[in-house]
Amino acid sequence: MRIGVAATPSVALPTLDWLLDSQYSLVHVFSTPDQPAGRGRALISSPVSTWAKAHGVPLTTTRELEVLEECFRSVDIVLVIGFGVIFSEQILNAPKFGCINLHFSLLPQWRGAAPVQHALMQGQNALGVTVFRLETGVDTGPVFSSNSLEVSSDATYGEVLEQMSELGVSAVKRALEKVVAGESPVPQSGDGISLAPKISRQGAKIDWTKAARDIHNKVRGLNPEPGAWTTWRDEPLQIRRTQVENSTSLLQAGEIALVNGVLLAGCGDNEVLQISTLIPSGRREMPAKDWANGARLQQGATFV
Repeated sequence: MRIGVAATPSVALPTLDWLLDSQYSLVHVFSTPDQPAGRGRALISSPVSTWAKAHGVPLTTTRELEVLEECFRSVDIVLVIGFGVIFSEQILNAPKFGCINLHFSLLPQWRGAAPVQHALMQGQNALGVTVFRLETGVDTGPVFSSNSLEVSSDATYGEVLEQMSELGVSAVKRALEKVVAGESPVPQSGDGISLAPKISRQGAKIDWTKAARDIHNKVRGLNPEPGAWTTWRDEPLQIRRTQVENSTSLLQAGEIALVNGVLLAGCGDNEVLQISTLIPSGRREMPAKDWANGARLQQGATFV
């Protein structure tokens, strides 16, 4: 079977590595065009583009649907992993066996662009991956395979996504076996549907009146991106790692204090959150206690 892969992020790399050494023929990789990054705005290739060049796999970088449709007709099936382009029905039907997608949730939970982030922000520990047939609806297609994963209550989005990238390999393998065998995928259940739209900058802002556990889940669910943030002296500041304190506090919501070398922040219902690391505006991630010492906190200091 001649396989094309349409992908952009590094989470696709374990599957690409497996395909390269599998019984299938990885004949084409599609990725998004190089993007400007950094202060110099130099063009940077996507992780998938870099991989394809390093392994000598034919690469097309485009978002133009006409180009993709023509290319898709040259392969038997296209595997999509975080490509970030919505395909028409005509494009989805261009390959002989259509298109399948590796999605990072147990569908129908968390349909959309940010499934892992939303799951972690909701405090969900039972996560997983799903391979399904792509159709014009958002993550609504019938399912070929899935794998489950239990994560800790402190695991970050970046850490969980790395685990899922490895977990996806066997799910893709089983899905391709079913396609070759002519097995039909199973329609998704109509129960338990939840949506996971892309998270806006305002949606990543911390509300200190929320419970400590809710804020902790938001911080870990948005680490490393887009990053949960608050405001300190009219400047944005990212909170990167936290721990929930099992005690009550006299700190008001958002009020911060350095206590025995630990930066604490008041939350709703007199709860308190321990802040381990943060990123001040224009700087790199650093221990919260070092930042607090430099900030020379006074009584009543508050994140907004």
